[in-house]
This record gives sequence, C-alpha cells and structure tokens, in this order.
Amino acid sequence: MTTAITLTDRAASRIREILTREPGKHALRVAVNGGGCSGFQYEFELTGEAADDDLVIERGGVKALVDPVSQGFLAGSEIDFVDDLMGQSFRIRNPNATSSCGCGTSFSI
Repeated sequence: MTTAITLTDRAASRIREILTREPGKHALRVAVNGGGCSGFQYEFELTGEAADDDLVIERGGVKALVDPVSQGFLAGSEIDFVDDLMGQSFRIRNPNATSSCGCGTSFSI
C-alpha cells in the first residue's frame, strides 16, 4: 500500500502560473535521482504528457507526475512551494528522509 503524495494549494497555484508561460507543457514532473550532497536529490521538470505508469497527483486543475521508482522515496510526502528569504522554490516535506542538506534539494534515507 502506497502512502499518498500530496500537493499543496501554493504548489498547485505556482505550477498553474508556470504552465501558462510554457506552451505544450501540461504538468510538473517530480523525481528522485541519486546524487546531491546527501545521497539523493529532487528533480523538477515541466512535461507535456504522463507516462502510463506515472502517479498523477491533481489539485486545483493542475497535475504533478511521479515515476514508479520515485514513488517509493516520496511516499507520504507533501510537495509545497515557498517564497521566503532564501528565495522561491518547490520544497518537499518527506517523512522518509533521515537527513537533508541545508538547501533542501538533497536528502538521505
């Protein structure tokens, strides 16, 4: 059983705003790849279509896509968008991460 991956209203709003300026793109792909200073890193990319095996997360009329391998690393996570003194970025609150780097883009399990 996979624990849900959720998208906040702020993240959905920001995705919608970005997609209006990107013709042919219809969703934000969120992936986990090896690398970064903590072992794994998050990757965000605009995409045109979902793959057959993608998890599709919808909120407020926008979509985020997660591939099957990344789903295990992201189970129970919340995808958010923040605008603070450090800048604007998508952030993932990941209950599976045992540690993360200072910038929040890489983590370890």
